[in-house]
Amino acid sequence: MAIARPIRVLALVAIGLWCFFLYQIFGLSKAPKLPGENEVIDRDPNLDLTGEPEGILYRADQGYGLGAEGTSRINATLLSLVRNEEIDGIVQAMQDLERTWNSKFNYPWTFFNDVPFTEEFKKRTQAETKAECRYELIPKEHWDIPTWIDEEIFQESARILQENQIQYGAMKSYHQMCRWNSGLFYKHPALEHIQFYWRVEPKVHFFCDVDYDVFRYMGDHNKTYGFTINLYDAPESIPTLWPETVKFLAAHPEYVHDNNAMNWLTDKERRLDHYQKANGYSTCHFWSNFEIADMSVWRSQAYEDYFNHLDRAGGFFYERWGDAPVHSIALGLFEDASKIHWFRDIGYQHIPYFNCPNSPKCRGCVAGRFTDGEAWLMKEDCRPNWFKYVGMG
Repeated sequence: MAIARPIRVLALVAIGLWCFFLYQIFGLSKAPKLPGENEVIDRDPNLDLTGEPEGILYRADQGYGLGAEGTSRINATLLSLVRNEEIDGIVQAMQDLERTWNSKFNYPWTFFNDVPFTEEFKKRTQAETKAECRYELIPKEHWDIPTWIDEEIFQESARILQENQIQYGAMKSYHQMCRWNSGLFYKHPALEHIQFYWRVEPKVHFFCDVDYDVFRYMGDHNKTYGFTINLYDAPESIPTLWPETVKFLAAHPEYVHDNNAMNWLTDKERRLDHYQKANGYSTCHFWSNFEIADMSVWRSQAYEDYFNHLDRAGGFFYERWGDAPVHSIALGLFEDASKIHWFRDIGYQHIPYFNCPNSPKCRGCVAGRFTDGEAWLMKEDCRPNWFKYVGMG
């Protein structure tokens, strides 16, 4: 017996409504809300098919051989601050980056340590690359705690940081490292004439084949800083960093670029608690364990004056100011935001966070995965704010 048309129509409508209901609950493209948010985060762009950046790109067959054949390489290096006992971690990171990129371009590696490198370290790292490896000792005056830091205040501050469960807060060498990475590494004689660097740390992973010269891309497209991961910092580690920055800006308003990223630095809608605890700073920063940058940014008068101001304020030791927020605040204020590039096509992990694009060139990570840690770590992603205020360029 034929079913009456009105009944057929009602049945189809019911099926459609049921499908819509299921989609609203389980739809893959619906992003979770972060705590304290009313809006839904936009779809992660790493879920969309990712290709290479637009524009002219230099390939490995265009003069990147060893010796005299390497005429296309520009003034750049891979850079790593690493200890002798981290040899296994840096070898693993080198293997990843050599496989996915540097074996095609043969850029030199420059390793830094506050003590001399062992022969084992030199032998094992050089065995991972055909490119030149350089092993440099950090000058004592660049690594030592400056004379204006009071040891008793530092010890008391370290105790408070430890009580507040700030990671590495009581480790003196970590404070020294943050200061060196913030304002001293580029002053080393070995980097005196280097323009670009790619920072590589032990135990990081690279997942995607990159078939163009990233340094040439930066130079040819007028980019000065490249990042993969953009996070919120622990506000308890930097309570006076922004107030000191405001003091500096009051004395040097001329350093603020017209096309700055101030809104990214001072957003309070997404993480109001961070904004309040950090006294006006969103705590958004580029995770600097990966950074591809033009040294001219740090060698500028604006950055030199800014670092010196912060250094004298003592927060590298009395708090736990990291090079990531220091670099990021300076970039957000003094640099043209259009010169900062998200390398969405470079698959990268520093535990527990990923940048994993949707690309056939990537192996070993899941497209769009941000963390392999607990679900609550999702709220640490500050990329949505960067995309909102600056874009994905």
